[in-house]
Amino acid sequence: MTQVKMKIKKGDQVIVNTGKDKGKKGEVLKTLPAKSRVIVQGVNVVKKHQKPTQMAAGGIVEKELPIHVSNVALADPKDDKPTRVGYQTLKDGKKVRVAKRSGQEITNS
Repeated sequence: MTQVKMKIKKGDQVIVNTGKDKGKKGEVLKTLPAKSRVIVQGVNVVKKHQKPTQMAAGGIVEKELPIHVSNVALADPKDDKPTRVGYQTLKDGKKVRVAKRSGQEITNS
């Protein structure tokens, strides 16, 4: 499995492009760069039967599973539509991510 450059970071708002959750929006909870996957809040949710432990009660728990990074796109900060990510170097030498759709700088909210 080849490792892809992760242009999506923890805390970003993303939109799912394909799969059973196509069109859903959510926040990236965790990135797994070694596997090129992200965990998105409210996307790819499954029910897991869990045994009780000393820390937590047992039962049926809902949890999010990872989704491949190619199946999500960053939400444009201007109009909340899917966009690709580019990079720009500012005058002070700082490298920032920008939305290709609107050209706006991407900040983690």
